[in-house]
Amino acid sequence: MNPLDRRGFLAIASAAGVAAALAACAGPATSGGGSAAVEAVDYTGVTPAPEITWWSSNPGGSEPVSKEIIEAFHRSQSAIRVNLVTAGANYEEIAQRFQTAQAGGAANLPDVVLLSDVWWFRYYMQRSIVDLTPLTEALDWDLSDYRQGLLDDYRYEGGLWAIPWARSTPLFYYNKAHWSAAGLPDRAPESWAEFAEWGPRLQSAGTGVQKAFQNPALADYAGWTFQNNLWGEGGGWSRDWDITTDAPGTITALQYLQDAVYTGGWAGVAGTDGITDLGAGAVSSTLGSTGSLVTLLKSATFEVGAGFLPRGPVAGPVCPTGGAGVGIPAAITPERQLAAATFIRFLTTPENTVRMSEATGYMPVRTSADISSLVATAPQRRIAIDQLAVTRVQDRARVFLPGADQEIAKAAANILTRRADVAAEMATLKTTLQGIYTDDVRPNI
Repeated sequence: MNPLDRRGFLAIASAAGVAAALAACAGPATSGGGSAAVEAVDYTGVTPAPEITWWSSNPGGSEPVSKEIIEAFHRSQSAIRVNLVTAGANYEEIAQRFQTAQAGGAANLPDVVLLSDVWWFRYYMQRSIVDLTPLTEALDWDLSDYRQGLLDDYRYEGGLWAIPWARSTPLFYYNKAHWSAAGLPDRAPESWAEFAEWGPRLQSAGTGVQKAFQNPALADYAGWTFQNNLWGEGGGWSRDWDITTDAPGTITALQYLQDAVYTGGWAGVAGTDGITDLGAGAVSSTLGSTGSLVTLLKSATFEVGAGFLPRGPVAGPVCPTGGAGVGIPAAITPERQLAAATFIRFLTTPENTVRMSEATGYMPVRTSADISSLVATAPQRRIAIDQLAVTRVQDRARVFLPGADQEIAKAAANILTRRADVAAEMATLKTTLQGIYTDDVRPNI
């Protein structure tokens, strides 16, 4: 991965022709500046464009199923053709390409673009994506069947800025054979306190593993999965726009993780991918995305167990949402926007959301989706779907502050790989995140 950090994002934004605005606010630029809104489009009498382009990074190896859905869309109507473009290998690369394309005007922009959980808000601040509400009204598009918790992730200031597509939550994955060797019940730990008792038993069970538990790779997961730990202790990265990295619950949760690595010695930190480590039999358990389920089941030579994320003493079970949705650029014509929305509505039908889940492990985003085939082939999917009932919208500090995810990961790495003082590290992080909010976000909302 080559994550685009805050400085990189700002440099690209400058390259996109918004240098003056960046100089003024040191953050993502906006069209119109400050909190000005994009003027609402009247789609009355608009005829959808005959051809559109969808930019995707094909999360979870979803390119084949995306192509299947496009072909099904073509068979269902003849007015709109869709071209799928692999616009990056990951969320960061597609975000960089979308940002750069803004400089070339509407002709260089896609009509549908994949927007990850930590990127879409930047484009809201730039006013470069549209509020989808007028489009849903123009198409008489009923959103009541979508899983509202996933839909709510894209709501801000009365607008809806994306539609959920490749959505995921973290799950607790474990090696059932190792659990049996340690004499543990065949389930995920109900709480982190319980797992603190189980960890040493797993470590000494003679399974030959490196660690009983592998914290996921921090660069990709620390800001995301650790929200479960923080919320369980009554902490968090933030509460609305207030940064809470120095809150007692946040400190306690991170101290637990550090103690598991250094004092207990039963936990490690993945260098690249905890799911790969688990699938190879090198560790007994890890946290990973539901989008990794299919990959894990294919690679593992053992029976894979899955469960809810463990609860904390203050709150739980509780789980963050994640993954990506699809949005529509503001600079393209109303004809292209209407065609894009028409395709997105088809893309996210109950049947197609099951197709996506079956191929990748991402979550069905419609409540009426028939999940019987999913559960029949992989019972672990039931756990993921059931856990949606206890999900919570992510902390704004992680998903709304440009570059904050990387800053959180750096702090977590200092704590878990260098044994830095937790309280001091979180105080420094608070200062950094507050600076991002003050300089880059507050002027643009």
